[in-house]
Amino acid sequence: MSQLPNTADVAKVSQRMGLGVDPSELHGALCGWLTGGGENSPAWLARVLVDDQLPVPEAGSTLDELRLTSVAQLEDRSFGFDLLLPEDTSLSERAEGLFGWCRGFLGGFGLAVGAEPPLSEEGQEALQDMARLAQASAESSDDEEDEDALAELEEFVRVAVLLLHGDCVMGPRHRQSLN
Repeated sequence: MSQLPNTADVAKVSQRMGLGVDPSELHGALCGWLTGGGENSPAWLARVLVDDQLPVPEAGSTLDELRLTSVAQLEDRSFGFDLLLPEDTSLSERAEGLFGWCRGFLGGFGLAVGAEPPLSEEGQEALQDMARLAQASAESSDDEEDEDALAELEEFVRVAVLLLHGDCVMGPRHRQSLN
């Protein structure tokens, strides 16, 4: 299973392109787009950020690798999906990264799936919980309990994304192959 590009590389490209979005939120938006059934296209950046002026990331570039790895991870049957989050920073910065990832995810997901997503009851609950996380803000703390809580939230988001991907992409694809 391939690894996501590192956060610093995505940040450099984002700044150079003037995207005005941090790496976590960008990855969240891409994953939301793909999870909602958005087209896996090299031109994803313009669609996900709703800006037709954005260039298509070059094949093999950091942003192209971000897309290809995200697609592969979402499709991976062994649940090898990862979130692109800040590393080696304070607990509050990592928490803000997770909340930003969720904000990006909701935007991309909404663009792809529209007003009436085909969600299971569990999928609806997961989406509501992610919306609550997207509205959260981190408090300054570095104790062990908060570290564990953040790890649990990250795992919840990871599993919620896979559940929503199952509802919106894998389920319809499976039903289509049965017909």
